[in-house]
Amino acid sequence: MKAVGLRTFGGPEVLEVLDLPHREPGSQEVEVRVLAATVNPADRNVRTGFYAPPPNHPIYVPGMEVAGIVSCIGRGTMTDLEVGDRVMAIVVPHGTHGGYAESVVLPAASVVRSPRGVTDAEAATIPMNALTAKLALDALGLSKSDTVAVTGAVGAVGGFAVQLAKSAGLRVIADAKPEDERLLRELGADVVVPRGAGFATEVAAFSLNGIDGVVDAGVVGLELAAIVREGGTVATLRGLETTVDRDVRFLPVMSGQHSQDTKLLNFLRKAVEAQALKPRVCACLTAEEAVEAHHRLDAGGLHGRIVLTF
Repeated sequence: MKAVGLRTFGGPEVLEVLDLPHREPGSQEVEVRVLAATVNPADRNVRTGFYAPPPNHPIYVPGMEVAGIVSCIGRGTMTDLEVGDRVMAIVVPHGTHGGYAESVVLPAASVVRSPRGVTDAEAATIPMNALTAKLALDALGLSKSDTVAVTGAVGAVGGFAVQLAKSAGLRVIADAKPEDERLLRELGADVVVPRGAGFATEVAAFSLNGIDGVVDAGVVGLELAAIVREGGTVATLRGLETTVDRDVRFLPVMSGQHSQDTKLLNFLRKAVEAQALKPRVCACLTAEEAVEAHHRLDAGGLHGRIVLTF
């Protein structure tokens, strides 16, 4: 089985095409023939060794979300999926078990049908990235007409957060470079402010008592506490959980903990079909071009996700 993995931690050049053993699905498992896998910042953290390496695994395969075709269903598995169905899935990588592979065996609960009318590359951007955005918004506990700010709004998770917030009836303030303002308006942002050091000051000008919550996809951090109302929340994507000298909470969002939430994954599928979510693909590269994909990831400035095809 062809896969892309690493034997040592470092820059993009440590990635290599590998031939790994194929595994059959067991009870309550589904095998997916992977046709597309997204390249995410979490994959870079795997590559660089930022995440603790698993014990006794000389090879590590990154990849947290895939799309493809159901190729086998484990004996006795309870699922409405059938062999041949087009599906998308979230993956929790461990050792050689990751999404950068021709085939991956997953809990059946982590796999749902792909949205109608989208490509495999587009479907692959949904399971982890859109799930993260949905979980972040849910963590804020906002009501219709509340105001939410989204940092890193032109990225994959930030862009999904803007779209989901708007479809939920929220007022959305998002950050962007001047050349990206049109894109964010198309995604649904009501107010676009410049990204960078002046973000908090710009946002504060739109709400005298502070905004209701923030999705910090751009990892701005603690300075966001100054723009949130008393009792408000900042949903963070890099594990920041801390307290400040105001009644403002910082809550980390970990999508991997919800990898088997079939209900949420199907919610996202339906959101795409209803055109409340637009998949965010910025480039498609082959598995053999994974090194180039990670060079682009490290360079930043991506409007959406790079997708590896198998």
